[in-house]
Amino acid sequence: MSDTENRRPLASRDTGWAHSITRWLAATSITPNQISMASMGFAALAGLALWQAGSADGVMRAVLLILGGLFVQFRLLCNLFDGMVAVEAGKSAPDGAFWNEFPDRIADIAILIGVGYGLGMPALGWAAAGFAVLTAYVRELGRACGQQADFSGPMAKPHRMATITAAAVLSLFEPLWNGRGEVLTVALWIVAIGAALTALRRSARLVKALRG
Repeated sequence: MSDTENRRPLASRDTGWAHSITRWLAATSITPNQISMASMGFAALAGLALWQAGSADGVMRAVLLILGGLFVQFRLLCNLFDGMVAVEAGKSAPDGAFWNEFPDRIADIAILIGVGYGLGMPALGWAAAGFAVLTAYVRELGRACGQQADFSGPMAKPHRMATITAAAVLSLFEPLWNGRGEVLTVALWIVAIGAALTALRRSARLVKALRG
């Protein structure tokens, strides 16, 4: 895992349940890097479920949407606990910085492209994934230039995943108005445009900071 200055501010990190789970994980042989790797697995399952939901009907579609939303949240839980086990439990590793960042980029791509293919709009999925990766690139570019990590939005990682999860849940109610895919389509557009704006905002903030 990376140093503490590159940790995203998270309110959940200070909760009792998070600390309890961290203590349990720290007492096992599970490493922070393994938790980071697991996040990619959950993201792949989320992307697969949301992709297959696009062609499923009835109960199966509902199940896939629910699974997709759950796996997105499991991905986020991995993102929370890899850092907590590394820092709070003191189990960081020399290669932790790599595993702190690389799985997140794979996870963003897997989930957003999965949604795009499920909607029959792969180009939009790829665009959302590309802009999501760009937000992280600008953040890390800022750190390479000696600046603090910029986790600003409007569509940082937690916002992207919250948007997709909420859309998956709301999609369960689309049969009430004979809809199909509209909610996730809107959500994917929001993520794509929001991530692009986030990358632009972070870039502007970085240039301003570098100019002093």
